[in-house]
Amino acid sequence: MNAFLSIALEAAINAGAAIMKIYSGNFEVVLKEDHSPLTQADENANAIINSYLEKTGIPIISEENKQISYSTRKNWDTCWMVDPLDGTKEFIKRNGEFTVNIALIKNNKPILGVIYEPVTKIVYYAVVSEKKAFKAALKNHEFSAAIFKNSIEIKAKKEASNPIKIVGSRSHKSEATDAFIKQLEIQGKTIHLVSKGSSLKFCLVAEGEAHIYPRFAPTMEWDTAAGHAICNAVGLDVLQTERNIPLQYNKENLLNPYFIVQ
Repeated sequence: MNAFLSIALEAAINAGAAIMKIYSGNFEVVLKEDHSPLTQADENANAIINSYLEKTGIPIISEENKQISYSTRKNWDTCWMVDPLDGTKEFIKRNGEFTVNIALIKNNKPILGVIYEPVTKIVYYAVVSEKKAFKAALKNHEFSAAIFKNSIEIKAKKEASNPIKIVGSRSHKSEATDAFIKQLEIQGKTIHLVSKGSSLKFCLVAEGEAHIYPRFAPTMEWDTAAGHAICNAVGLDVLQTERNIPLQYNKENLLNPYFIVQ
């Protein structure tokens, strides 16, 4: 598992370096078939990540790869789940709130997660079985063993408090999220809403900067897998709102149901 973690970290950091080369200049934006935006940064990062993960012999599900039929995927007990540039809308807006997400899935559950924020050079990572998650600030976009030495452990807030800090999407707000917040206010809670892009919302909850992340808008498995792993490692749940069970991965439909992190 440590070898897989090192590979995922190196892949994410090098992908982040490639993203920043595009970010610092002019770039073209095209729309995919689902009308979501795509840039050269997405494609360059994806190619770099694939070059690392393919060496493991474990199949890869990535937002930017051609999707493989479920008739094949259903036979996988282990796979990588990748979003080479999560928060493309934030990338286009140049607000810095975008990430590289890499997770390892086993038996439909995330067991390892890496989230890299290229603009700040901060990386979050966890192996779920170790029940710890970590954060490291890099000096440059380079992987070395020193990352593990220089990391700090992050911990979630386990005690309820008032006001409750709720983290929400920067670019994907919904009426259902507003209704969720209103219900808490009816219960007498004071709500402090924190807006954030990409998988950084998971990181805020995992490191105790927010209490709850409710998601009542569409996400795909590659958007959530790495953050799910990091949150699980610090003792947080990522539960489907309707069924109250954890999000599952490598499903036939890679679209996630609505969920809450707390």
